Amino acid sequence: MAKAAHRSSGSSADAVAPADRALARRERQIMDILYRLGRATAGDVMAALSGHPNYSTVRTQLRVLEEKGHVRHEEEGLRYVYVPAVPRRAARKSALRHLVDTFFDGSVEQVVGALLGGEGARLSRNDLDRIAELVAKARKKEP
Repeated sequence: MAKAAHRSSGSSADAVAPADRALARRERQIMDILYRLGRATAGDVMAALSGHPNYSTVRTQLRVLEEKGHVRHEEEGLRYVYVPAVPRRAARKSALRHLVDTFFDGSVEQVVGALLGGEGARLSRNDLDRIAELVAKARKKEP
């Protein structure tokens, strides 16, 4: 089978790094599937999505993700196989930054407070000890 990597042609949207572009809920679900599977056809993605999406809708969403720079495809025979173009770590960092900016006004302190306040009861002593170690390491890195 012939493999040919393809990436969308450049556009003004390409000026923004892919990890900095917010994803819609369904786009995040598709990315989760691609990260979990590593590579998938539109049919594979469709089968893994909830809600019985239409095949052409899934193909459109994959194309949009490709245009945004999050996904690329390889041609294998007559079918496209999609793979994440953004490493999961970069996507995670971008999503976390978006969450902090959107819901906590950019305040890491508010995020930690929310986690320790409402969800703090669910944290074990080991979790709290590991968090304390992370804080101590961050303090050592301060200028």
